[in-house]
Amino acid sequence: MARLAGVDGCKGGWIAAIAATEGGAPLIRVAARFADLFAGEIVPALVAVDMPIGLPDRVTGPGRGPEQAVRALLGERQSSVFSIPARRAVEAGDYAQACALALAHSQPPRKVSKQGFHLFPKIREIDALLRAEPAWRERVFEVHPELAFRTMKGEPLAHPKKIRGVVNPAGMAERQALLRAAGIAPEAVAARPPRGAAVDDLLDALAALVVARHIAAGRGKPFPDPPGRDSHGLPVAIWTFSSAPRPTQDRAMSERPVTRPMIEEAAARIAGHARVTPVMRLGPGALGTAADVSLKLECLQHAGSFKTRGAFNNLLSLAVPAAGVSAASGGNHGAAVAYAAMKRGVKATIFVPEISPAAKIEAIRRFGAEVVVGGAQYDDAQAACDRFVAQTGALKIHPFAAKETIAGQGTLGREWDLQEPDLDTVLVAVGGGGLISGIASWFAGGKVKVVGVEPEGSRALQAALEAKAPVEVKVASVAADSLGARNVGQLVYEACNGTVDHVALVPDAAITAAQAALWRDMRLAVEPGGAAAFAALASGAYRPAKGERLGVLVCGANVDLAKLAAIVG
Repeated sequence: MARLAGVDGCKGGWIAAIAATEGGAPLIRVAARFADLFAGEIVPALVAVDMPIGLPDRVTGPGRGPEQAVRALLGERQSSVFSIPARRAVEAGDYAQACALALAHSQPPRKVSKQGFHLFPKIREIDALLRAEPAWRERVFEVHPELAFRTMKGEPLAHPKKIRGVVNPAGMAERQALLRAAGIAPEAVAARPPRGAAVDDLLDALAALVVARHIAAGRGKPFPDPPGRDSHGLPVAIWTFSSAPRPTQDRAMSERPVTRPMIEEAAARIAGHARVTPVMRLGPGALGTAADVSLKLECLQHAGSFKTRGAFNNLLSLAVPAAGVSAASGGNHGAAVAYAAMKRGVKATIFVPEISPAAKIEAIRRFGAEVVVGGAQYDDAQAACDRFVAQTGALKIHPFAAKETIAGQGTLGREWDLQEPDLDTVLVAVGGGGLISGIASWFAGGKVKVVGVEPEGSRALQAALEAKAPVEVKVASVAADSLGARNVGQLVYEACNGTVDHVALVPDAAITAAQAALWRDMRLAVEPGGAAAFAALASGAYRPAKGERLGVLVCGANVDLAKLAAIVG
């Protein structure tokens, strides 16, 4: 019988509420060490714990991204979410040293609160276990009790648990009522906590158990979505739940998360909104290869990239609230969402990182969207976008971790198949993985081999396929603004696992050489990410067989013309 556990830190170590997935009254116990929960006869298969998991190397803003995302939901309880500093500060055993390291690794500089510092030993305890036992990384989920209670109630709570450190009876009664309504046995809610734990510790562990049950049932909801990973591969997200199952649990009509019928529906939905882009046939022996090569010129799509397909599919299949739509983007996704929103008469707010090229930011503004610079890197912009969505209720359009996006991008594969029905192989550039997920979903089970292409310095999909799970990678590439995702996420991994033949890696020099060749020989002005698939062929990173009918995707035209001129010379 599978067991679930909700866990909270307490004076005696860790208090755990352990119950069967089928329900029933939970077993309440206190363990001195977190690792003790995984020893003995009753070992939970899934653990939801009120303790930070995954530590950033640097912090931008008031704490990690998950903390910033959930505070806006808690009303007056926002102060219950501590600001967790960078990893080096958490690893410090001395308070003054921790403050100095936190100041050095945060922007703006922030010290460590005394209350937060007292959590560091327990954070280090979980961190050490998960780094030593990789199998548990996908079975231990970070939660926050106040967010869990807020989700149960549907609005911020009316009463705090404590007032000036003293238990508040009204706050306890409010939380106990919510736990009973969520299906926790009344005798467990009213139980006296074991030695070493307080009443509020018990209630927080039971709240974590409620979230664990929802996660196990496929209704888990992370902040951010998809969860990130720290430099050691540990997940970085605070989990709660929603009333509907997670999209990755949907397996209607096949075992793939996105199916051909879904892509067919998306194609019908966006017809007349997205362009049918042409194919350029280079013929046998192109580029000195033995292959019969053609180029799919998606660089001629509205807003300069394939992302217009996914943007329109989101806007035409989901309800758009009064606050409009929002997206985080290195540039192309933001331009596509802005374009689609303009055509649909919808307000758009786009969050971009500081590394976004000026040409892409100008395109977003040209389409009428509000542009907000949301931090140094893409993940910072995504965190800022998530906070905005939580505060305003705007519809978030994710560049790759959404079925509507992937199905929209899959229409490119369908269109390509109709134009070139005899292809053996397609080369597709990979950033976050939404495009290749859609194309691979269309070709799944057929004769066409799908090969991904990533820069050597940005290989999130290749790393995920090697590790058999999404993992965090470092990003350093000339194409980072469009092919710079640090983690493809679970949905993309599931779509590509078993459908993508392999990933070819190309150096930055090959990408810029491909940009120059596309302009010099074909008069195609293409950005680095858009030239990556062509670079794989031109550089020999992908070597086709004799007579192989090869399709190469040229997918992004939002290029800085001054930089292109410098490359071409």
